[in-house]
Amino acid sequence: MHGRVAGHAQPCGYQGCEEAGEFRAPPEGGRRAGFDGPGDWRWFCLEHVRAFNGGYNYFSGMSTDEINDAQRPYAGWERETRAFTANGSPPPRWADFIDPLDAIGARYVARAQERADGRPLSDADRRSLKVLGLAADVDRRALRQRYADLVRLYHPDRNGGDRSHEKALQEVISAYTQLKSRPAFA
Repeated sequence: MHGRVAGHAQPCGYQGCEEAGEFRAPPEGGRRAGFDGPGDWRWFCLEHVRAFNGGYNYFSGMSTDEINDAQRPYAGWERETRAFTANGSPPPRWADFIDPLDAIGARYVARAQERADGRPLSDADRRSLKVLGLAADVDRRALRQRYADLVRLYHPDRNGGDRSHEKALQEVISAYTQLKSRPAFA
């Protein structure tokens, strides 16, 4: 049940009641919760906490003006707040941060990698262009030329049978295969 503090081993605070006090109620003239700690509580059983809640009056001890102020629909909204900027805030300066994985500034770089012709690039396209070492605005002819240069550089037949660059060659081939069929490079 809502409000029950299970496992609380205090008897009900109502005089003459032997039930377990599982529900807490604010103190009568005691120390309230605040800066100095959680405060004192009175503990009641279910029957007596219901009776306590039925007789509770939030407005007791208030004047008519205080009650009207507490019941206004906009009570508490009179404080001044900081104004928002009209066009949003500029991107922060990331020069002061060490970001080896480019986790912070990557979203600002993505806007700069748009194509001038307006053709969209997917994240896979951008990764493939990065593997090939090309800018986002490259055309099909430059893409093909860069692919040929990298194949000549990494292929074992072109560099004396050295097979240490096979992984790089596979990445270049898969990147070019992915990019050559994309509409941005048609």
